[in-house]
Amino acid sequence: MAQYVSSSSLLLAALLLLVQQPYWATAVTYNVVNFGAKGEGRTDSTKAFLDAWAAACGSASPATIYVPPGRYLLRNAVFRGCNNHAITFRIDATLVAPSDYRVIGDAANWLAFQDVTGVSIIGGILDGQGTGLWACKRSGKNCPSGASTLGLTKSKNILVRGLTSLNSQMFHIVINGCDNVKLQGVRVSASGQSPNTDGIHVQLSSGVTIMDTQIKTGDDCVSVGPGASNLWIENVACGPGHGISIGSLAKDLEEEGVQNVTVKTVTFIGTQNGVRIKSWARPSNGFVKNVVFQHIRMVNVQNPIAIDQNYCPRNENCPGQISGVKISDVRYEDIHGTSASEVAVKFDCSSTNPCSGIKMQDVKLSYRNKAPQSLCANAGGMASGFVIPASCL
Repeated sequence: MAQYVSSSSLLLAALLLLVQQPYWATAVTYNVVNFGAKGEGRTDSTKAFLDAWAAACGSASPATIYVPPGRYLLRNAVFRGCNNHAITFRIDATLVAPSDYRVIGDAANWLAFQDVTGVSIIGGILDGQGTGLWACKRSGKNCPSGASTLGLTKSKNILVRGLTSLNSQMFHIVINGCDNVKLQGVRVSASGQSPNTDGIHVQLSSGVTIMDTQIKTGDDCVSVGPGASNLWIENVACGPGHGISIGSLAKDLEEEGVQNVTVKTVTFIGTQNGVRIKSWARPSNGFVKNVVFQHIRMVNVQNPIAIDQNYCPRNENCPGQISGVKISDVRYEDIHGTSASEVAVKFDCSSTNPCSGIKMQDVKLSYRNKAPQSLCANAGGMASGFVIPASCL
């Protein structure tokens, strides 16, 4: 005899099945190849990527833009914000900039995400092909300034994981005006002689985390500009490069301050600087406060610990002036290793706005198997624990 099943029972079973489905079951994937992208490295695939982005933006469900293996040539592209706040770029390929640096050289960014929310960029290699522009700049010719490889602007809730950036024309990754950005497992690689190729630059942003990252470049591994707050940098390898720098600050008279910055578990290898705070020697209402440098290893670093408030490259627009930036509450804890110069610690602070609240604890640096020197000007604070070189605070 046939078993009778009520319509209400069927409805209940259907609802239970829906509840048990994983949250991503309704997600949709857009393969850039289906939009005309070619993975042979010669055909301009910019429009295909932008069309895939438009399709993902039009989806009412979480969307993945998939880039399958290959080399995809892209001109500069801007991925603008939309109503879909759950878009993932999953890249199993290399995205390559035009070999002629003039094609994108006057753009601010090669690839830009602007006014977006909830975007994840997973994997992939971005090859900026910047060597031609570097050579142009070294020759003294009239060259474009160059494009940063990846720009994140006025965006929030962003994840970049497992991405590699190669040979950027200018900065590799720029985070500007953003909230809640996490970079994890990122790799940056460029020649130690490449000009202005900062690895990661953060400014006017809050809640940025940089973790498990390796940076080899010709400028700062990480540079921190005005308006950065609640910045966390952990487990980073830097070198070659110019170290991790807060600054340059005081470029403008009216400037937002930098605060609540933690840099921990970082190794510097053969870098020009280790942990540095620098400001131009000119008036500014900017400030730096509540900074922690902790668990740092220096290997043959030229200037392991530095505050430079008399920064004035080429003596242009600043000779004879004094920095208005106020630096306070900076802690250096558990920093050890080797200096490549006799002066391993240098605090050169503003004469009108002296540094205050500088604290050093358990610092042990050596120079050619002997104790290096420390130099202080207009710096106030204290040292505790084992501190070599002897504190000048």
